Amino acid sequence: HWTNAIAFCTLAISGIVMAFGRFFIQPVVGNTLFGWLAYALKNAHNFMGPLFAVSLVIVFFTFLRDNMPSKEDITWLLKGGGLFGGHEVPSHRFNAGEKVVFWGGVFALGLIVVVSGLVPGLIYVRETMQISHMVHATAAVFMIAMFMGHIYLGTIGMKGAYKGMKTGYVDEAWAKEHHELWANDVAAGKIPAQRTPPSVSVQTVQV
Repeated sequence: HWTNAIAFCTLAISGIVMAFGRFFIQPVVGNTLFGWLAYALKNAHNFMGPLFAVSLVIVFFTFLRDNMPSKEDITWLLKGGGLFGGHEVPSHRFNAGEKVVFWGGVFALGLIVVVSGLVPGLIYVRETMQISHMVHATAAVFMIAMFMGHIYLGTIGMKGAYKGMKTGYVDEAWAKEHHELWANDVAAGKIPAQRTPPSVSVQTVQV
């Protein structure tokens, strides 16, 4: 996940600068410095592209089982995740919003971005390259928008979320508050509370 996240951020920043940098960066830093910057970011983009593609496949199969749709997702979506109700809607390990990011962002947009990014390097036909560039840019914009929300909620938007992503564990109270159905399954012994031995003797639930 961290590899995928770092690769994505590198690709997003380099892609934005290459596509729009001449409008808001070049006038400030000048032609020479912007030329070096664009060249460096182009190489970073080309290097991170394959890494992102491979890590995306690994992320997909790693979290596939826990992102399968369930009937509880309908309730979560109808209530907007509890956004307007003052409390969160019970969910499993991943709520319906996270599943939308998984299937819409990781799978659908990820597939489009990766394929359209590879086409120009494989098919040297002007029309095909132009179309692939347009598809690539459009899908990338939607992916960036979707993942920005995901990054926000995983860092400063939800207390304790970043700590859970950093360490791989959340405490029982956090799991109960944000993913109640998952916490209940752990408490009932239906799924393991942890997949690797904890380094300290505290009751934890692996995310």
